[in-house]
Amino acid sequence: MADANHEKSLEEQIEQWRGHLRRRQDVLTVDVAALEHRLRDEVAGLTRAGLATDEAFLVAVKRLGTVDPLSREFARERSERVWRQLAVAPSDSSERRAAARKEALIALGFAVMAGVAIKVPALFGIKTTDDAAEGFYFRNASLFVLPWLIGFFFWKRRPALNTVGWMAAAFVVAAVVANLPGFGQVRSFGELTALHLPIALWLGVGIAYAGGRWSQVSGRMDFIRFSGELFIYYVLIALGGGVLCAFMALTFQTIGIDIKTFFQSWLLPCGAAGAVIVASWLVEARQGVLESMAPMLTRLFTPLFAAMLVAFLGTLLLSGRGVAIEREMLIGFDLLLVVVLGLLLYSISARDPRAPPGVFDVVQVVLVVGALLADAVALWAIGARIGEFGFSPNRVAALGENVILLVNLAWSAVLYVRFLLGRGSFSSLERWQTGYVPVYAAWAAIVVIVFPPLFRWIG
Repeated sequence: MADANHEKSLEEQIEQWRGHLRRRQDVLTVDVAALEHRLRDEVAGLTRAGLATDEAFLVAVKRLGTVDPLSREFARERSERVWRQLAVAPSDSSERRAAARKEALIALGFAVMAGVAIKVPALFGIKTTDDAAEGFYFRNASLFVLPWLIGFFFWKRRPALNTVGWMAAAFVVAAVVANLPGFGQVRSFGELTALHLPIALWLGVGIAYAGGRWSQVSGRMDFIRFSGELFIYYVLIALGGGVLCAFMALTFQTIGIDIKTFFQSWLLPCGAAGAVIVASWLVEARQGVLESMAPMLTRLFTPLFAAMLVAFLGTLLLSGRGVAIEREMLIGFDLLLVVVLGLLLYSISARDPRAPPGVFDVVQVVLVVGALLADAVALWAIGARIGEFGFSPNRVAALGENVILLVNLAWSAVLYVRFLLGRGSFSSLERWQTGYVPVYAAWAAIVVIVFPPLFRWIG
């Protein structure tokens, strides 16, 4: 039975190697059959020498790479993927446990500092329970949390001092803009600042997380994967925290003590801030556990969202109705497109780029095309709203975001269809998506920094 499993594993790996060569023959013409014969001979010789099948395959492909550039490319990608799956830690179990405890304590320390930071304004009379201070905390929420998250990753990655310097400068500028009269403090720009500032600053988290690999596709793809897993962990922590709060309130109510003020002033704001760092540490420390969960959720919800978009577009076409142009409806529509884009990004990050096209890839194309058409409908609705009510910061921001999504989805659809037809590689889709990440941050920064003076000047 074991020999049969090893044989199956070898055949699957050879099929992935063969598919990689065939998809990349536009780069260099190769004799796949001759190379495969040589590869199998190498694997057979290495296994007779005592290597495991997986090890023998990887070594054999690396040897083949000396004469074949495409095999060398495949071996390099496979080695990087295997290396990312291994926990780089001291060999001694006691040292490993000590390192894990130290990292947990450091993460807890950063989480506590994030919770304390959100209470510092209360020392100056700006309390989380005051209705008048709601806008202040809404605008500055990312400034209370993200510096500590970046600090945690800086502690882990040990970046260059100049990276730390300009990152600190970026946050200082963000804090000034978010609270400067005429910018974030203006009521018409407060919501835009609160929504877009975290997006712009999240790019800084990505640079800190990548630790010098941000210029590489693999580094940006790892950050995309981290972002998806962080969202899942944070939601799980929030659900658990909600259950804890409910039981805590019930327990204290039995002895006649109302702890509502404690919840509103301390537990909820400090817990929400610290949970971001705790969830990030869990993603780092428990990657193997979540790797089986996140792809499963992606595969579950991708077909459901694809079916929903197809049903919506079909109903829209058959009924002849237009999309409601109310502001709340358009915001909800844009959130749907963001969720769809998130599913696409995470499914790309979790997929083996060397695997041949499958049924799930067809579902992905349906999802992307459906989202592309839905985005076009949303753009029409936004254009109609601008034509009826004129330009405003909110409408122009929504217009720009939908145009950015449209460009992303359109080219993603082209690259995915080319991959399904065997005319392109999956890695081109990876490069496109990871290279597009800074565009969102750039637009968010424009909304926060440029829109206030621009619309004051126009007005």
